[in-house]
Amino acid sequence: MAKRALSGTAFATLLLIALMMGANHVAARIAFNSGVDVATAVAFRSVVTALVVTGLVFLQNAPRTLTARNKRALPAIGVLIGVQSLCLYSAVARLPVVLALLAFNTYPLWTALWDRLIYKHRPERAMLLAMPFILVGLGLALDVLGAASGLGAAGQWTRIGAGVAFALAAAATFGLALVLTQQEAGDVDGRLRTASTMVITGLIALSVVTTQGGFHLPQTSAGWGGLLTLTFLYGTAFTIMFTVLPKLGVAGNSAIMNVEPVFALVLAWLILGQSIAPIQVLGALVVVGTVMALGLRKRK
Repeated sequence: MAKRALSGTAFATLLLIALMMGANHVAARIAFNSGVDVATAVAFRSVVTALVVTGLVFLQNAPRTLTARNKRALPAIGVLIGVQSLCLYSAVARLPVVLALLAFNTYPLWTALWDRLIYKHRPERAMLLAMPFILVGLGLALDVLGAASGLGAAGQWTRIGAGVAFALAAAATFGLALVLTQQEAGDVDGRLRTASTMVITGLIALSVVTTQGGFHLPQTSAGWGGLLTLTFLYGTAFTIMFTVLPKLGVAGNSAIMNVEPVFALVLAWLILGQSIAPIQVLGALVVVGTVMALGLRKRK
């Protein structure tokens, strides 16, 4: 069936969430530049969000009944999201924010791959058609041949290789988490599933913090502002996602939130002074447009 049309309020709410998530990554970069490490940022963000969403589970009396399959799947999903969180912030710490998010935005390809490998589901024709556009757009955005930077391919990959690897690892683990969620935990209430995921992610981040000798806290007031802001933005975005969106009837339209890299591009330019070449902006728009088209297509 065709998806229900979005109201103006629902559309604005989706854009607000995308803006907050993009701003969250810009705030994270400010924190990283001031001495915060990735594990500390993920721990702060995840623990606070876990407390908020867990509170919602009990305040709103969300269904908490789990099947044996759900009980097996939820810990695995939590671990995957924990790894994804650490990898994505590691990419943001090493790359211009928009490039990290664009490389992460390849997750629909990884989702299709995992679904094929694990559950033997054939990718939809739309996904197969979209793959070359996403890959070409990503290649332009990352300047893989080093033409825009003038460094050449070897020099460019020396500069961006580690960050791209972390971003793609985040995309791969997120894609797997999406497949497991759909196939093994799709019947679990979204609030309960998110609370479980954030608790596990927080525990993973805290364990990494412990192995690194404790929290690496900001060394400047700007760094504290970045850490507190990323925590507030991430927690608020998730709270809105699981309390407001269901009431607005936006199921199936969340692809609009894939404009996050566009917001990040503008915010990173305004706040961090990060900029990319025009050809890279074109590649970014190709990736974002293709991923949005995939998410917004009508399904039978």
